[in-house]
Amino acid sequence: MSSLTFHWFLPTSGDSRDVVGGGHGAPDTATGPGRRRPPTVAYLGQIARAAENLGFVGALTPTGAWCEDAWLTTAMVSQATERLKFLVAFRPGFVSPTLAAQMASTFQRQSGGRLLLNVVTGGESREQRAYGDFLDKDARYRRTGEFLHVVRELWQGGTVNLRGEHLQVEEARLTRVPDPVPEVYFGGSSPAAVEVAARHADVYLTWGEPPAQVAGKIARLREAAAREGRTLRFGIRLHVITRDTAADAWAEAHRLLDGFDPDTVREAQANLARSESEGQRRMLALHGGSRDALEIHPNLWAGIGLVRGGAGTALVGGHDEVAERIAEYHALGIDEFVLSGYPHLEEAYWFGEGVLPRLAARGLWRHPEHTGAGAEETVLPVAV
Repeated sequence: MSSLTFHWFLPTSGDSRDVVGGGHGAPDTATGPGRRRPPTVAYLGQIARAAENLGFVGALTPTGAWCEDAWLTTAMVSQATERLKFLVAFRPGFVSPTLAAQMASTFQRQSGGRLLLNVVTGGESREQRAYGDFLDKDARYRRTGEFLHVVRELWQGGTVNLRGEHLQVEEARLTRVPDPVPEVYFGGSSPAAVEVAARHADVYLTWGEPPAQVAGKIARLREAAAREGRTLRFGIRLHVITRDTAADAWAEAHRLLDGFDPDTVREAQANLARSESEGQRRMLALHGGSRDALEIHPNLWAGIGLVRGGAGTALVGGHDEVAERIAEYHALGIDEFVLSGYPHLEEAYWFGEGVLPRLAARGLWRHPEHTGAGAEETVLPVAV
């Protein structure tokens, strides 16, 4: 039985019963009156353990000035779990490729092979400059390509000499290579991003656009990868609000929307409109800054993107409806789902106990711990 892969999210900028903004220029704030939960190792460890027990394969940790450092946070949180992998977002322009390859190799050994890498080129020049990076967007993608070339060669045990446009290494080599080699996740909607993904990524990630737009992206990436003699897997980044009934799920979505202060929305939209990210532009186009007509496809709600940068859409509905939408994306070629919800601890249980058993009953998912003898017969009970 093939199995879809689900990852959860570690809210390293803080969590709340309301939407926490931030990223791509959006203000870093909880939008409603709910009390903010600080991103302590203890709280993030709770989320990670819940995700592990429920059957998520990994957890994404974001990167940026608006959140805690992903490498340090995941290194600490990993000690609270046994199986869960960590999809660590990092920006390749901030450290040398040899050091990054060494860090990843160390992480693999110390965690028991539980590292995945989400390469984030960086879509905002203003934030990049704050870290000392003054390249423009297209140059950053060319540097990312050089960076991944070096890192992948080092992971394979090679000695690398490169005198590139942006990076230079001489006689670079790792004394200990990672086992297994971490998989590289990569996103981006611009032509420069597609070129890098086709050459270097294992999994291409898209934000949660409607299925027709996602299908177009997949076709474009498959064609680009084929020209490089490669194949890619595909994943999607979404929020989720799932409940025992559709009415309850939409009530929760409307509660979140009611907590959006108009001034916060205006500030977020003004900042996000200045983003250089093509993916962010596509997210903004889904709602146009308006609270009207936010259900842009059955059970796909664009309300989160009014105040949050990056991933701005959520699957909203009863458990069966959310499972159906996941199956719809899977039919397009999506095999991995990176999900989140507010608050992340409680929403992990809503999805894990409500939707995953339904996907198991349809033969689309099985718990990662149930992969040995008798796995085909392992079907979790469906909550009703």
